[in-house]
Amino acid sequence: MRDTILKFEVSALAIRARTFIFSDPRSKALLPLIERTAPSDATIMITGETGTGKELVARHVHQLSGRADRPFVAVNCGAFSETLVESELFGHERGAFTGAHNAREGWFEAANGGTLFLDEVGDLPQPLQVKLLRVLQEREVVRLGARRPVSLDVRLIAATNVDLRAAVEAGRFREDLYYRLGVVTLPLLPLRERPADILPLARHFLGVYGEKAGSAAIELSPDAEDVAFRYAWPGNIRELENVIQRATLVAPGKLIEPEHLGLSNDRYATVTEARGDLQGLEHVRSTLSQLIAAGEPELLDRLIDLAVREAYAQSNENQVRTAQALGVTRNVIRTYLKNAGLIGD
Repeated sequence: MRDTILKFEVSALAIRARTFIFSDPRSKALLPLIERTAPSDATIMITGETGTGKELVARHVHQLSGRADRPFVAVNCGAFSETLVESELFGHERGAFTGAHNAREGWFEAANGGTLFLDEVGDLPQPLQVKLLRVLQEREVVRLGARRPVSLDVRLIAATNVDLRAAVEAGRFREDLYYRLGVVTLPLLPLRERPADILPLARHFLGVYGEKAGSAAIELSPDAEDVAFRYAWPGNIRELENVIQRATLVAPGKLIEPEHLGLSNDRYATVTEARGDLQGLEHVRSTLSQLIAAGEPELLDRLIDLAVREAYAQSNENQVRTAQALGVTRNVIRTYLKNAGLIGD
């Protein structure tokens, strides 16, 4: 069974990570929702910690939509000062403020006909939240210093690494904008909660940076793979990429050892505890080994299907208890159950 890999070119505004690999079952469970919602023009909110690949998912949504041949513009709302962000988003006319020597379109106009990705949307000051809500409602933008609106045809995808619901309750984020942005929500798990993605991602980055370092055949030793798999990766995919890039530069040969990764020892317990005690699974190891050796087709998908069906039956077809039994969220288990034909849409 092949990993599902999404690859995109990175623009000047894009985050550094270039690949988001869906290998872990909890990651792959998000794919059907992405594929169903991408062709629509619905506003999407992508949530997740910094470095989890939110922009890559946004680009994938854009590529699956009818706007794929139109602009994709990515903007980090936290990268601009409060006085500058309004001009950046909505544009300005000549003389609108000191230093505005020429008229300039904003990012909304630059993305017209395509998709605008607003990263860290929770960083927008409240006056800008009001203007953003109006743009979404009226489908038009008014440049600073102008009176005539510009019509827009833009699909908006927003992203945040903070709890916007908590920000709404604290009065820092408008509730009406919160609901307008989150017509569809795509939650990205941190890397420590989807461990089966770690090594495929590491191998991809080894290929990228090994080739740049002139060592295309460079690889992780078994001990280094074990260290990488057990590490909590607080910086997620971005940290993993940086660690692998450094390792390809400092390793003297074509084999990367644990010491070349330079990972902190105090970051292992978190991920180990999060995965729980798996000693009870040891009794199935021999059977699983035989299935792997036999080359059983689509083995992982079949094992997941078996686990979901068994847990669903033992939970008396209760989705919440099934999710608890398997250690996943109810949204994840609903996707599995739909794929298995056990529940309807």
